[in-house]
Order: sequence, then structure tokens, then C-alpha cells
Amino acid sequence: MLFVSNPLKSSRGQSFGPAIPKGYVLGEFVNYLDAAQLVDKLVSADFAPAKISIVGSDLKLVERVRARLGYGRVALSGAMTGFWLGLLFALLIGAGIEVSPEGGVNYLPDQFFSVLVIGAGVGMLISILRFALVKNKRSFISSQMPVAQRYEVIVPEEDAAAAQKIVSAGAAS
Repeated sequence: MLFVSNPLKSSRGQSFGPAIPKGYVLGEFVNYLDAAQLVDKLVSADFAPAKISIVGSDLKLVERVRARLGYGRVALSGAMTGFWLGLLFALLIGAGIEVSPEGGVNYLPDQFFSVLVIGAGVGMLISILRFALVKNKRSFISSQMPVAQRYEVIVPEEDAAAAQKIVSAGAAS
């Protein structure tokens, strides 16, 4: 007889990877903040946090446009990145610090700041060139995030009565 084991379960029955929690749906909400408030209420009443899950359903990808993108913004962003890389490089190589043969240490701030300025300039130049050479460039900056249309707060079936008691006690006050 041939036995085939489930590749997503270990020999002890532990599952590998994420799984959608099953249990009692304590509440259903249209936004995440309302679901989080219910979880806060449960946790503040000493309900075990590890037993609570918030499950989002009907995911949509939402892209929010944040700003217009042009050469000025690209240059500033590149200069800031180059400045930080220049600072890191200057600290690593000890730019602006001179040790004399007698063991004396002299600080030369102009050398240190020149490394920062060169780093900012190189970062700016690279960013502008990269922006200019991209064929299908976008003229805006955006951020993307998944958003659910519905959120459920789920607790294990064996703890549903205790969780429901906490929720109804909070609603009565």
C-alpha cells in the first residue's frame, strides 16, 4: 500500500506556510480600523492575542498618486541619496582626518564636506540620467497597497463564547 503525505503538513500535523484561519466570526467590518478596535477591546480584556485573526476579503490593489514627478524632484532625490552614500563613504575611509607621523590627529572639515558634495553631485547626475533615458517614464509618484473590501475578526470556536461575552460587555457600557 502506498501512503502519500500532504507536502504542506509535517509529520506532526503542523502546517507549513500561511493558512486562512477558521473559527467563529466575531464581527464583520467594511474598514480595517473598526476591526482593529474590536481586537483592541478583546486584548485589553485579557483575551489571548494569538487566538485572534483579522481576515481581509475581496482584495483590490489601490494606487494613490502622491506627487508630480519632474527633473527637479528627481535631482533632489538623487542628491539626497548621493549625500547619504557620500556620508557613509566619508566615514568609512576617514575623510577629513589626518594623522601626523608623531601620532597627532588633525581634523580637516573641508575634505569631509567635499566628499559629501561630490557624493550628492554624483547621485544627482545618475538620477537625472536614469530619468532621462527611461523610455516609458511616468510623470507622477505613487504608492500601491492592497485593500480589502471586507474584514472579519475570527477567534477559535472553543473561545467564541468568552470573546462574545467581552464584546457584549463592551457594548453595554
